[in-house]
Amino acid sequence: MADSTVVTETKKRSAFLVFVTRLVKENPLGLIGGIITVALLFVAIFADWLAPYGMNESNMDQLLQPPSATYPFGTDNLGRDLLTRVIYGARISVIVGLAASSIATVLSLFIGMLSGYVGGRFDMIVQRVVDSVMCVPQLILMMVLITILGAGMVQIIVALGLMWGIVGSRILRSAVISIKENIYVEAARTQGGSVSRVILRHLLPNILAPTIILFSTRVPNVILTEASLSFLGFGIPPPTASWGSMLSGDGRRYMLQAPWMAIWPGLALSVVVFGVNMFGDAVRDLLDPRLRGGAGRFGIKIDEARLAKLEVRAQKKLAK
Repeated sequence: MADSTVVTETKKRSAFLVFVTRLVKENPLGLIGGIITVALLFVAIFADWLAPYGMNESNMDQLLQPPSATYPFGTDNLGRDLLTRVIYGARISVIVGLAASSIATVLSLFIGMLSGYVGGRFDMIVQRVVDSVMCVPQLILMMVLITILGAGMVQIIVALGLMWGIVGSRILRSAVISIKENIYVEAARTQGGSVSRVILRHLLPNILAPTIILFSTRVPNVILTEASLSFLGFGIPPPTASWGSMLSGDGRRYMLQAPWMAIWPGLALSVVVFGVNMFGDAVRDLLDPRLRGGAGRFGIKIDEARLAKLEVRAQKKLAK
């Protein structure tokens, strides 16, 4: 038992090292995105220790101060440190982005796999509902949902998760339809495999790539949507520090007098969206089953090494 545990841990570590090695060698842009994503998570988790001041701590003697040694990002119209608020805004963005994207991905998986696998009239009804949701402009639909649910972080997460989950199910449905016609799926059905077993054992592992890219694209989209809603007054209410709320209201009002109030949260949004998108694309490329074991550049290198070893062994045997 102890030996099997050690072997399992070694395999997990080696798989992680292989992933990191491929990320560094094959996708340097994805590596940059990964560094940005890890930095975002680090700042969000340790915001209480990294922030030099309290989130809403104000100094009325330092209103609209430009960036300086004391306030590296300057201060806002209430004398609050902008660096501190950007750091705490990262925590809000991470919570909303990850929570809403997780809800959306699970909902998309459930709707997409069930609709694509069952097919027939059930699929037609579900897709007409999805079409009706996609016909409404997403921002308007979000404003209506938040008006019904009320303002707050939980309401924002639920509304974003529901909307993106329904819209994203179309992508996973298409992947399921293309996979369920394969021979191994038909063989599983013929052998009496239940619907749940076929979905979990044969369909789900083969749609991980579109699921990963769907999740990775949802995170920056959710963050941008939350920022847009906060800019319009439908997002997380003040005084909570959110990048979207920092861009709206006072940030927009004092944009000419104190441009740093809008520059820093806007720059943070841009960097995060770029980083998460690049990292998500890299993870998709490296974990796609169709690119492993000989299809991608990494697999070709392994095959070439094996062929070289076989040729050396053959030459030794002929020499003997």
